[in-house]
Amino acid sequence: MTTAREIMTSGVECAGANETVTEAARKMRDLGVGALPICGDDNRLKGMITDRDIVLNCVAEGMDTTQTKVQDYAGGEVVTIGADDSIEDALATMSQHGVRRLPVIDGHDLVGMISQADIAKNLPEERVGDLVEAISAAPSD
Repeated sequence: MTTAREIMTSGVECAGANETVTEAARKMRDLGVGALPICGDDNRLKGMITDRDIVLNCVAEGMDTTQTKVQDYAGGEVVTIGADDSIEDALATMSQHGVRRLPVIDGHDLVGMISQADIAKNLPEERVGDLVEAISAAPSD
């Protein structure tokens, strides 16, 4: 059984809850990613912010990205996957919650991120249809 830990991207950087949206956007640009986990001062996962959040919920609403804090996007349930959960569990979680990326946790510690691309590279051929279905169901983020 392939686990999330085996296929995840490790060394994930967080957007600090007190960072501005502009700082988070620059971090996304510099890292070449479209989403960042949001971590509090305690280094615990508080949420996720995506490039889509920034454009549709901040810029399009005329908010000042140099003043708006990332913590404004940290509310609600954070969908995660355990590091030792299977690739099948990750796919099911993505499909069920309509997300394209999952923070990978070990206990309470953020240890990586898993994306649909990570799953695609490691999914048995007979499950590719399930991945396509999950991609279709997930919002564009």
